[in-house]
Amino acid sequence: MSSNIRVQKICQYCNVEFTAKTTVTKYCSNNCGKNAWRKRKQKKKLNSINRKTKQALNPIKLDIKDKEFLTVNEVATLLNCTNRMIYNLINNNKIEAINLSKRMTRVKRSSIEKLFDCS
Repeated sequence: MSSNIRVQKICQYCNVEFTAKTTVTKYCSNNCGKNAWRKRKQKKKLNSINRKTKQALNPIKLDIKDKEFLTVNEVATLLNCTNRMIYNLINNNKIEAINLSKRMTRVKRSSIEKLFDCS
């Protein structure tokens, strides 16, 4: 079944008026559709890069300061070292940690404070 619907629309990419054969058509040509897709992908990639850059510039989040139990990544961020260093401290019993499962190690904030307690 074919329909005889003809709708006047404006292309969302090049802003040219065109006659659409369906009510959901957004672009006047295949090239405009491809260019719009390319632009969307590029924008998505730029947003991803910007988000990663913001995370790298602000590594310590406010919620880390309020937590009682921290992940290994959060402890490494607080102590400004690598995850491997934190695992070494845990294995050497310098920091107390709890394994909730195979990949869920949690560290109590008080054990980090004991690490720096000099009295």
